[in-house]
This record gives sequence, C-alpha cells and structure tokens, in this order.
Amino acid sequence: MEAQARGLLETEPLQGRDEDTVASADFSSMLSEEEKEELKAELVQLEDEITTLRQVLSAKERHLVEIKQKLGMNLMNELKQNFSRSWHDVQTTTAYKKTQETLSHAGQKATAAFSNVGTAISKKFGDMSYSIRHSISMPAMRNSPTFKSFEERVETTVTSLKVFFRRRRYEEAKEE
Repeated sequence: MEAQARGLLETEPLQGRDEDTVASADFSSMLSEEEKEELKAELVQLEDEITTLRQVLSAKERHLVEIKQKLGMNLMNELKQNFSRSWHDVQTTTAYKKTQETLSHAGQKATAAFSNVGTAISKKFGDMSYSIRHSISMPAMRNSPTFKSFEERVETTVTSLKVFFRRRRYEEAKEE
C-alpha cells in the first residue's frame, strides 16, 4: 500500500516504459470539449509560427549569401582576410617590432662586417698573389706581413661579431 501511495509522489525521472505508458494514456477524456478546442487552436497557431520562423530564417540566409556574393566574399576570401588581419595584428605588437629592429640592426652589422671581410680578402689575395708568385713555399707566405695583417683583421671581425651577438642576447633576456 505504501508503494502505491509513494508511486504518485515519486520525483525520479521517467524510464522508457514509463514514457510509453504516459504516451499511450488518453488524457483527452479528462478535458472538456472547450479545453480540447482551445488546445487544438493553440497547437495549430504554434505550428504556423514555427513554419513562418523557418521561412524567415531561410530567406535571411539566402539574402546573406547574396550579399556576400555581391561583395565578392567566399570562404577562401574570408580566410585570406582573417590571415591578413592576424598578420597585421602580429606586426603591430611590441615584441614583433623589437625583434624586427634587433634583426635589422644585426643584419646591418653582419652586412658591414662581411663587406669589410670581402674587401680585406680581395685586397689580401691581390697582395698574396704577388707574394705567391715571388715565393717558393707556403710557410713563407704565412709568415709574410700581408698574411699576418689579413689574419688579424679576420680575427678582429669574428671577435666583434661574437661580442655583438652576446650583448644582443643579454639585452633581450633582460627585457623578457
């Protein structure tokens, strides 16, 4: 008896078989004819509203597609625009600007250093070709003042580059 009384007050969710029982129950016998007519009218009205909303949504989606086509927007163009916008955002960050300045400065220094080395090499090779023609052995060339001067310039340039890049790394680490 207690189980039957509790059955009406249960708060547990309906199970599959309970849903089938409720669905097969005929509640229409508990409603008056007037209530049935009101519910049927409300049902028809809701179905009409849902149909209208679906039609409006469909029309708006078509209009959206037409506008995008007129503007020349398609998936590929949208991806390109998003990529361009993202790249622009990256380029405007301070980190990017600092990195760009650092690399630009390093590139200028490296270009100048390589230019100096190239000039020195050209000059020294010119001097050494004369020295080689007049010298019998390589040890004599290595001991020549021209070769020693060239060797010192290369060492100085390499040392300067190492110092420059060490300072740059130190400054960047300090900023972070």
